[in-house]
Amino acid sequence: MNKEYIVRIAGFVAAIIFLQTLYFKFTGHPESVALFSKLGVEPWGRWATGIFELIASLMLFVKRSSAIGALIGVGLMVGAIGSHLLVIGIESNGDGGTLFILALVAFACCALVLFSRINDLKALLGKK
Repeated sequence: MNKEYIVRIAGFVAAIIFLQTLYFKFTGHPESVALFSKLGVEPWGRWATGIFELIASLMLFVKRSSAIGALIGVGLMVGAIGSHLLVIGIESNGDGGTLFILALVAFACCALVLFSRINDLKALLGKK
């Protein structure tokens, strides 16, 4: 399989993970509210995270902007993984660690896109 296809699929996987969580964040689903309350950032942290995930998702779908989307996604997932490890715990509300695993997958996919498109990011920043 061509490297470009793998990078595009990784970007799509991360975008789909981000998009599927937006319903919970933007509707104030009780599990999402409980999670962000545990972090002490409810509701503004939930909304801001959702907005950044939406932006990252849209950027990951477009090749020209996928490096920036991946950079945003890596930042979000570092925060999510850190929150799980330090505050929330691996398992949240009896999910068996699903949210944590999704964060790891999204992080890996965004990191793959970011490292594959690092030259695109450098060009956007005006560096060689």
